[in-house]
Amino acid sequence: MSKKYQINLLSEQRQQLLDLVKKGSSPARTIRRAHTLLMASEGKTDEMIAKTLHVSIATIERTRKQFCEENLEATLIERPRIGKPQKLTPFAQAYLIATTCSDAPSGSGRWTLRMLADKLVSLEIVDSLSKSTVGRLLKKTS
Repeated sequence: MSKKYQINLLSEQRQQLLDLVKKGSSPARTIRRAHTLLMASEGKTDEMIAKTLHVSIATIERTRKQFCEENLEATLIERPRIGKPQKLTPFAQAYLIATTCSDAPSGSGRWTLRMLADKLVSLEIVDSLSKSTVGRLLKKTS
């Protein structure tokens, strides 16, 4: 059965991939993608490539698809990962820092992380906030 995404490398592309693999100074994922494309262009099956490179067959299929739909450079470069959005808006961060710098509530010697988190929640600046999130933010801004 023939593959939907066939890898046919031009001689310049093949040489570029071989140079990249031989240098070994690129990120591991880039080198692994280069190996995938080289092996696929030699007619090796996805199962054989996956076993040789110790990756899943889905990874091989995604690499083939990206090469055919985009180009060599786009296939080799790692796309930025978006990640989880920040819990605190810039306004909430500024308010937290200002609160930390203010005097502690009566009966307390200083602000605790839990008290700061509870203060932001009670003022409805955020829906919920953990003391570890407060600690991470304050550690960044120290």
